Amino acid sequence: MELAVFYNVENFFVPDKKPVHKFDPTVSGLHNWDERRYQNKLHKISGAFRLMKEESNILPLFIGLSEISGRQTLEDLIKLPPFDSEFGIAHFDSLDERKIDVALLYDKRKVELLHSEPITFFFEKDYESKEPFDTTRDVLYCKLSVNEEIIHVFVLHLPSKREKDINLPKRAFILNEIKNRISDLIKNENAKVLVCGDFNENPDDEKLRSFLSNENKQNLMTNPFAEMYADSQFSAYHHKNGLLFDQIILSQNFFHNREGLQFHDAGIFKPHQMTITAGAYSGRPFRTYAGTRYLGGFSDHFPVFVLLDNLPKDR
Repeated sequence: MELAVFYNVENFFVPDKKPVHKFDPTVSGLHNWDERRYQNKLHKISGAFRLMKEESNILPLFIGLSEISGRQTLEDLIKLPPFDSEFGIAHFDSLDERKIDVALLYDKRKVELLHSEPITFFFEKDYESKEPFDTTRDVLYCKLSVNEEIIHVFVLHLPSKREKDINLPKRAFILNEIKNRISDLIKNENAKVLVCGDFNENPDDEKLRSFLSNENKQNLMTNPFAEMYADSQFSAYHHKNGLLFDQIILSQNFFHNREGLQFHDAGIFKPHQMTITAGAYSGRPFRTYAGTRYLGGFSDHFPVFVLLDNLPKDR
């Protein structure tokens, strides 16, 4: 059995430099984000994967991450247990205005990174002119080899819902562009494709449902998190609303082949250590900040995962 994970780790920045004046802006935008709080965050995020290993007795093949800022956070993270410097990093600095990116960590003992690249999107801010441009997080594309089987992975963090969802057209455009790439991969190579990320949409959204099919209405992908959302299972919350923005979507040949990696199960990882266990917010993620108030938790999202059978090729 193998494991693939996605985790939005909530504003994972290196420590801010000490300001000269108390009103100086910080890179992170977080209140008093210092070395002590950074080290606690590192141990919380690595601790989430230690808990995962203890529960499943396996380490992930690869992990999609979002809301990380810069490669240094990743370099520091993989030195800690359970990674123990055995994991590689795929990451590119994006042009996101908040300086947060996506990344992929992969177990170098099992996975070979054949290729990686950022897919960058530009949007016009002012439709009366051609400049300036608005940017968002890159989508990360990685081509992996797992036991000589090629797996194509896309890691994304789509533009957020804010200001009466001004970013909705951007999310729709990015999803359509990625779907076209996936359609070409499947048509030309019968490729195995996995898309993981924070979609800033729940699985029942029309844009996500249409993402699963090509222009001929043929099914390209399956979203195992749709049934979970229908069953009121959530990975994050906004006010009173439960959300399942964090999802892992797989091409059809993860379900119908008789060899290689095959879908077995999917879930949301929320052990009690990562969960608020009392009060009005019981059952929600134990987060790092609530507004400007430091809580010292893991993240405002739970990780999501898929379990994969690894069937022998001669089966």
